[in-house]
Amino acid sequence: MAFTAKDVQALREKTGVGMMDCKKALVETDGDIDKAIDILREKGLASAAKKASRVAAEGVVAAYNDANAGALVEINCETDFVAKGAPFVELAAKVVKTVVAAKPADLEALLATKVVGSEMTVDEEVQEVFLALRENMKVRRFALLEGHTTSYIHAGGSVGVLAAFDVDDATAANDEFVAMSKNVAMQIAAMSPEYLSKADISEEEFAKMKSITIDSALNKPDSLPVPILNSLTEEAISSKKWSDEDAEIFKGLDQKQKKNFPNFISKEAMATLAEIAVSHKAEIVENKIFAGLVQGRLAKQVKEVCLLEQTFVRSDLYEGDVNGYINSVAKALGADIKLREFVRFAKGEGIEKKVDDFAAEIASMVK
Repeated sequence: MAFTAKDVQALREKTGVGMMDCKKALVETDGDIDKAIDILREKGLASAAKKASRVAAEGVVAAYNDANAGALVEINCETDFVAKGAPFVELAAKVVKTVVAAKPADLEALLATKVVGSEMTVDEEVQEVFLALRENMKVRRFALLEGHTTSYIHAGGSVGVLAAFDVDDATAANDEFVAMSKNVAMQIAAMSPEYLSKADISEEEFAKMKSITIDSALNKPDSLPVPILNSLTEEAISSKKWSDEDAEIFKGLDQKQKKNFPNFISKEAMATLAEIAVSHKAEIVENKIFAGLVQGRLAKQVKEVCLLEQTFVRSDLYEGDVNGYINSVAKALGADIKLREFVRFAKGEGIEKKVDDFAAEIASMVK
């Protein structure tokens, strides 16, 4: 069967594959477009398998909400150029809508689910886009929250947030609630909380936070309470654990200078002071002043990692924590509003990106 340039163009429009590949496929199938499409897909699968090991840390986070649920999806590719292109962005939009419509149990189920408005599965849709763009790409993860949800996408898909509220339908439709929920979602994007509230931190996690805080304080002795610090420096000098030079420098400092004594003594002396502090860990931990210091630092950490305890960043709207902001809107509307849960995806987080050493690459080429 003969074929023309119009047939090549038609095949390209159907598959998005390059002109030369389309022409070769038509030659191989004697001009049969349907068979040519099958061949291109088969070759695409083989090519995708070869490229699967290449790092795909770029991509987008997409969101979609309807009246009953909301979803986030992260789809990765190799380059920012492809991530910003219409085919890839449209793929992400289709997949996230499919999550909300089909409510798949896991990623495997999602890949096997037919895309909304299509006869192809998510996996097949990804393959179709790969055929056109020729980059390793994959649906990495998704989140689905039921009920009244709000989403926020930052910087074209670099960060995505989904928040679910327990609220009645009438309040959820109110403009003030919509604005508040969007502000909370933006807070999550900007401040990256790890927990909803302190109550969500397990005893094990809190114990770990406390242990790290204690060890951090002991390893930075100049931040310790003055009575404890004085005891440590006295031991360093009297036990000759410091060099004679460091000991003399410290003794020669006036009271004002001693407040900044790390600026005057050696790094070795500071390291020795930390070793002394660690050796007295048991008794220092029992010190009431030190216990107060640890509790203060833990309280500060809780305010940083727990969303409802965080200081609300839009101080022009409300001065206080996020929980207070939500409650203030609830009071103004005469409604019960509770932030139930949230999800935050940052594009490529946790994926080890390849760092190209161009100097080494050029050097290897000229050997």
